[in-house]
Amino acid sequence: MFDLTGKNALITGSSKGIGKAIAIGMAQQGANVVISSRKEDVCQAVTDEINAMDIKGKAVCLPCNISEKPNLEKLVADTHEALGQIDILVCNAAVNPHYGPMSEIPDWAFEKVLQCNITSNHWLCQLVLPEMVERKGGSIIIVSSVGGYRGSTALGTYTISKAADLQLVRCLAHENGPHNINVNGIAPGLIKTDFARALWEDPKRAAAVEKTYPLRRLGEPEDIAGTAVLLASKGGSYITGQTLVVDGGGLA
Repeated sequence: MFDLTGKNALITGSSKGIGKAIAIGMAQQGANVVISSRKEDVCQAVTDEINAMDIKGKAVCLPCNISEKPNLEKLVADTHEALGQIDILVCNAAVNPHYGPMSEIPDWAFEKVLQCNITSNHWLCQLVLPEMVERKGGSIIIVSSVGGYRGSTALGTYTISKAADLQLVRCLAHENGPHNINVNGIAPGLIKTDFARALWEDPKRAAAVEKTYPLRRLGEPEDIAGTAVLLASKGGSYITGQTLVVDGGGLA
């Protein structure tokens, strides 16, 4: 039901954290995965790590800075050259250069968040969807956040971008459902990654958050991987236009 053998998955922001966990999870189910982030050395390290595992899928290293459209065009072209068709697209890469109230965020930071977290996802979907439409099949997963469902005094612009991703999922699902393409999102809660370190590295702050989660723990990157595999596989074939919250029950 969750077998991905023979599928090719392009996963942005996959050199660490949630993206890396998704890549490993999909490779364990047989998919060939593209490891992509800005730095080639860390991408290559994860690629080598996956290829050294006794699993069905293999990994290729294709570094990319998602902030510019020509870079994404090259990423898609390089994926085609390395693996062939793209069956699964996971838009996971995101940025958050400002921590604090929106009244203090500089223009460059505001624009960068919207560019990388919304526009780049839109571009990448535009680049990959035509081949999926032609084949009448494919799965797109956009990694959003529980922040997209609630306000914030310190992550306002980031949560705006993640709320926009929720609507991007809905619209793309409507447009592409008739072509047998599934488009879904994942909204993680507080996951112990480098990206979210400012939110959990203080033990007192982490403990306070844990108390609000019914499962009484913060998430690990591996907690997100199974949801991504579900949405990309036959087991999730009747799910589209949804963003699944994976947060230990915190939003509930």
